[in-house]
Amino acid sequence: MRSYPRNSPQAAARIVALAMLADGSLCKKELDIFDRLDVPAQIGMGQAEFHSVVQTLCEDLLSAAHSSWGAMCRIDPRTLAELMAEIDRPELRRKLIRLCVAMVEADGNVADSESIVLEAGAEHWGLQREMLEMRGQHG
Repeated sequence: MRSYPRNSPQAAARIVALAMLADGSLCKKELDIFDRLDVPAQIGMGQAEFHSVVQTLCEDLLSAAHSSWGAMCRIDPRTLAELMAEIDRPELRRKLIRLCVAMVEADGNVADSESIVLEAGAEHWGLQREMLEMRGQHG
């Protein structure tokens, strides 16, 4: 898995992309929330750059021995922790948890694989309570 500079827009985009792709699909409701929230602008990049990060993430996931890509994206806990460690600014962590919760709840169904990504971020960043308070507020 490629690494990005700490707290960079690319590192942030990869976290959101991982949450978006965790269940193996993107539905219209998720894309509508993505557009409505203007996710790329919130993390400091344009649409094209965000899509480039998504493509790079998919390439990395497909080529990595520690993950599999089928009906759902699965990534090992160590790699997930390494990705979360690239974000250490508290305000960026809170923003990413909010964006990820909004994205995974957009379709009204939070898959186990999506929960794994949310829980990894919340645990690694110490935001369990904040995430629980946000869950169910989007739709």
